[in-house]
Amino acid sequence: MSATEPGRATGSGVDVEVLVIGAGVTGIHQLYEAKKAGFSVQLLEAGDGVGGVWFWNRYPGARLDSESYTYGYLFSKELFEGWKWRERFAGQPENEGYFNYAVDQLGLRPHIRFGARVTSAVYDSASATWLVRADDGTELRTRFVVAATGVLSIPVYPPVPGREDFEGVAHHTGLWPHEPVDFHGKRVAVVGTGASGVQVIPEIVDEVASLTVYQRTPNWCTPLNNEPITDAQQAELLAQFTELRRNLDESVSGFLHERIDRRAFDDSREERWAFYEKMWQSPGFAKVISHYADMLTDQAVNADWCAFMAEKIRSLVDDPATAELLIPDNHGWAGKRPPFVTGYYDTYNNPKVSLVDLRRTPMLQVTKTGIRTAEGLREFDVIVWASGFDFGTGALNRMGIRGREGLALEDYWADGPRTSMGVMAHGFPNLFFPGGPHGAAGNNPRYAEDQVNFVAAAMEHMRDHGHRSMEVPCEAAEKWTRMVAELAVHSSFGEHSYFFGANIAGKPRSFLLNPGGRPKLREAMDEVLQSTYAGFFT
Repeated sequence: MSATEPGRATGSGVDVEVLVIGAGVTGIHQLYEAKKAGFSVQLLEAGDGVGGVWFWNRYPGARLDSESYTYGYLFSKELFEGWKWRERFAGQPENEGYFNYAVDQLGLRPHIRFGARVTSAVYDSASATWLVRADDGTELRTRFVVAATGVLSIPVYPPVPGREDFEGVAHHTGLWPHEPVDFHGKRVAVVGTGASGVQVIPEIVDEVASLTVYQRTPNWCTPLNNEPITDAQQAELLAQFTELRRNLDESVSGFLHERIDRRAFDDSREERWAFYEKMWQSPGFAKVISHYADMLTDQAVNADWCAFMAEKIRSLVDDPATAELLIPDNHGWAGKRPPFVTGYYDTYNNPKVSLVDLRRTPMLQVTKTGIRTAEGLREFDVIVWASGFDFGTGALNRMGIRGREGLALEDYWADGPRTSMGVMAHGFPNLFFPGGPHGAAGNNPRYAEDQVNFVAAAMEHMRDHGHRSMEVPCEAAEKWTRMVAELAVHSSFGEHSYFFGANIAGKPRSFLLNPGGRPKLREAMDEVLQSTYAGFFT
């Protein structure tokens, strides 16, 4: 037992009633709700600070693409009023600052243990408790485990030999150091052009001596169109807090962008191109949500919009050959998670920048001095690995979770996650993972708060009714997982997306989102709640 343990809950046989893992947006919210409900609580966090992805992803250019004021916590008007967002899409320092502000305002910091990466969580059926261990020596017995470990918390690297032989400076965007990385006058390689790569590339180009971008597959990048939030806009946000919260609560995607009913080919080509230009100039996810109603369901419409974007790319990139390499040829708009950029395509007009197409010239080896591809060796001082994450299941499958009769979660999920409501798994009583696999595509904090509230209600219900454990019935989990698979074929995200695990060699191709979104989630939760959790207790 750790010398700094929170103390045994009187008469309960546990050290703490609710143990939350992960101090990101979801974990902080769950800790608050459990504490507010009167449970004894503890949160274990692997890092040295709060914020989750906004603690670890501190690379140059890291930034939200959800509007800042829709990403934060909305359960407290006072919390909302006490923080002034500076930009529509806040950068990493501002986001990290916000979560530190929230933790301190809510009085949660005394309940967080930093530098404690969970290495095992083992369920004991006799006592209906979990024994959780962390790499700092912490050992806690708890009644409930809430693994709020996030879907983007396990960085991955390309399976190329020699990566650890490189003698220069190398960092993954998802494990960026606190100390600034010196790019001045350096020969720099950026490997990957996903969401983090396209942010860091334009941010560092003015500092480097040379910048080589290694691209496996291009994506449809569109402008973020960020801007400062003026004092007048801030005052308007404060005045409209109740309406803003209601609109976000009712939103299918968790955004404020309005949907339109117009279909693309009801307009002439001239009208469509004018509308596409309006979309190009719109902020962030408005390009997805406020687009033509059939943009994501009609391949011809999607192809039309892609043709417009291809024209834009060719107009922004001076070299025709480079422009063609930057235009996707294996998926349409939103076939992958669409990145939003600032100055990305213009970067390729800088003579210091070169683009390597890894489909034509595969990466063969990382050496002591650089990267060797089929066309030869290029030497570098710095390598930035912007190569993504083991999405959805990565953290949970690496945590040593063992359920009833020693069932290993990674074995149970060997063919892909099997969940109920994206928050529970059969065979793992009193374990919840809000914000995990089978979450929705959209503004994640808004979706996760539905799950957080459900978990809090479930724990309170158990306490109030004297139940020992809660476990999703097998048929309920199979029903939800079947729904995910059946609706996945209607999703815009294709087989090349990391939402299918396509970026990880050997990972089972299983859809990792809930394609039904918040409506399907709330429908399932209402069904459980209205039956007073019937069948969920063992």
